[in-house]
Amino acid sequence: MSRRKKGRAPLARLTAALLLAAALSGCATWGPAEGVRLDATPRVAVISAFAPELVLLRQKLQDARTHTLNGVEFHTGTLEGKPVLLFLSGISMTNATMNTQLALDRFKVSHVVFSGIAGGVNPQLSIGDVTVPAQWGQYLEVLMAREPAPGQYEKPPFARDTFPGYGFMFPRAVEFRSAAQPKLTHKFWFEVDAGMLDAARRLKVDLSACVAGTCLTHPPKLVVGGNGVSGQAFMDNKAFREYTFKTFQANVVDMETAAVGMVAHSNGVPYLAFRSLSDLAGGGDGANEMGTFMKLAADNSAQVLLTFLAQWQPAR
Repeated sequence: MSRRKKGRAPLARLTAALLLAAALSGCATWGPAEGVRLDATPRVAVISAFAPELVLLRQKLQDARTHTLNGVEFHTGTLEGKPVLLFLSGISMTNATMNTQLALDRFKVSHVVFSGIAGGVNPQLSIGDVTVPAQWGQYLEVLMAREPAPGQYEKPPFARDTFPGYGFMFPRAVEFRSAAQPKLTHKFWFEVDAGMLDAARRLKVDLSACVAGTCLTHPPKLVVGGNGVSGQAFMDNKAFREYTFKTFQANVVDMETAAVGMVAHSNGVPYLAFRSLSDLAGGGDGANEMGTFMKLAADNSAQVLLTFLAQWQPAR
């Protein structure tokens, strides 16, 4: 082999390696894990947990365009003149966390709002009412204590930030950190955005009292403020409902909002949630009411959200 060919071989190998690296880099830029933005417009993320909650909002969406990520459909467009991103979080804390973060990674989200149904915990509230809590907590983030003797519970020495227990289960704060608060902290309540909450206080909305020929015995009302709690279980138990109200002074219980709130806080994105009572979480007479009043509650929540979007002026 000539000296000229020997000199070219290392250069050729280096060139090939550089071209391969560039090609791989170019491919990685467009991979789903790298979080390439699919839309450059700042939008309000409008989230519901499952399809019946999104029906009215989807019907009202204008200039719709759909993107699909990990099997989840994300719809861009406008609602009440505001650029929005509509999608379903999926039912459960895990789905809500995963898909909210996916939306924040792949779209330019300025604010987050949630619309859906919930179980009523506060005995002063009724089916059809729409709640807009000021803060949300994960009430089923629990420590399960030892029971050295019947009815006596012993928490481990490291237990901290716990609430009064329900038997051996003691709710506690979650570990939390964010870019704005990088030091690990324990946090139970994730507060909604104060400006958005104040705008909700000024809303006047006519809420429906009838669905499919079945009418409520009272006119539904809008309740702004108070607490909401979320957990990975569907509550339909009178005793646990009473415990939840006494312990957390909660108005409503659901399976997603506190997870969305935690993701919003972690990313520094303002959030607010609208939840309408479809049932009384085990506190009513007879069978659970959700099957009868789900559509009424979902549409009432969506109607309040639409009115909010029409009237709310985001802080500059």
